[in-house]
Amino acid sequence: MATPRIAVVNDDTAFLNLMHELLTDEGYETIIWAESERAYDMIRRVKPDLVILDIRMGHPEAGWTILDLVRLDPTTAHIPVIVSSADSRLLREKAELLREKGCEILEKPFNLDDLVTKVDEAVGPPPFRRLEGQ
Repeated sequence: MATPRIAVVNDDTAFLNLMHELLTDEGYETIIWAESERAYDMIRRVKPDLVILDIRMGHPEAGWTILDLVRLDPTTAHIPVIVSSADSRLLREKAELLREKGCEILEKPFNLDDLVTKVDEAVGPPPFRRLEGQ
């Protein structure tokens, strides 16, 4: 069984490093990406099993553009996306649209167990999950 590959797209490098450490410790292969301008190209090239996308990167429409490109491309349209943002009002206002696009929503700050649950639901558990205390 292959290890699920997760791409995390966010312009906050501290957040990216935290996500890389957390998801790698959980047993997932993790790719982090901070540049919104080339994020879609990376997703198209790498074809991750899941994308965790900050919907508010750089300029307000950057995340939306990435999401639209992923959903419009037949080679990436099937990839599950978890949209994450600290802008809770925006997530509430756009919840229906995000569901129509097949996205899960994860509001920042989030509980790490909630993140792992959403990831597991999207791609299944990794073949090897690190146990507490290891």
